[in-house]
Order: sequence, then C-alpha cells, then structure tokens
Amino acid sequence: MGRTDRGAGIPALTKPMTGLATLFLTSGVVHLVRPELMEPMVPRALPAARRLIHLSGAAELACAVGLLAPRTRKPAGWASAALLVLVFPANVQMAVTAHKRAQRDIGSTSKQAMRAATVARLPLQLPLIRTALKAAGRLR
Repeated sequence: MGRTDRGAGIPALTKPMTGLATLFLTSGVVHLVRPELMEPMVPRALPAARRLIHLSGAAELACAVGLLAPRTRKPAGWASAALLVLVFPANVQMAVTAHKRAQRDIGSTSKQAMRAATVARLPLQLPLIRTALKAAGRLR
C-alpha cells in the first residue's frame, strides 16, 4: 500500500479499491436490471425515482471501471467519493423504511434483521469514502 503505478503519482490498485470497484459493479448492474428494488431507497422529496436509479447505476459502473484503470483511477476516486456522499441520503431512507416495516411487524425476524443491517450499513460508508479518496491520491 502507498505504492504508485508508473506515471504521475497514480495510486496503485489495492485490494480495498478492487473491492470498491466490485461493489460498484454489482450495485450498478442491480440498479439497471432491477431498479424496482431500489425505489424504496429514493427519498420521496426527489422527483423521477426510476431515472435517478438508472443514473446512479450508470455512475456506479463508470466509477468501477475508472477505479480499475490506472489512467482514470484518480478522477474515478474523486467521483466515487462524491457518489458515496450523494447516495448517503438513500441509505438513510432505506434504514428509515426498514425501521418502519420492522415496527409494524415486531415478530418478523427477517424485518428485524433488515433493520439491523440497514442501520449497520450507514457507518460503513466512511471506509468506502476513505478508499475512494485513496484512489484519488488524496489520502495515503
């Protein structure tokens, strides 16, 4: 870690960067192929939920590919960090929705587990953002 690829200080591809790219590839495909799964995550105040889901899926795919290629790693790192910050409200909305569903059905183990998972996911955004900033060359 901390190494750079040949060239102008391009951060070397690390396992966490590869993991972030894999996460973006997987999520991006789901956004495009099964957008209905993502609709509950879109805050109601935002218009055109399906269009936003498609756009965020395309952005995730672009970030994933960009992170893997040395020439585009730095700008993709910045874009990835920005994307993670921008979609954070959707993750909060998902946790709120899961909480409401779990409250309505206290006896449902799966709904209680979903609530716990969505809340636990929120602080996990921080290491993802950190990895993106490392790819951008901002952090070591």
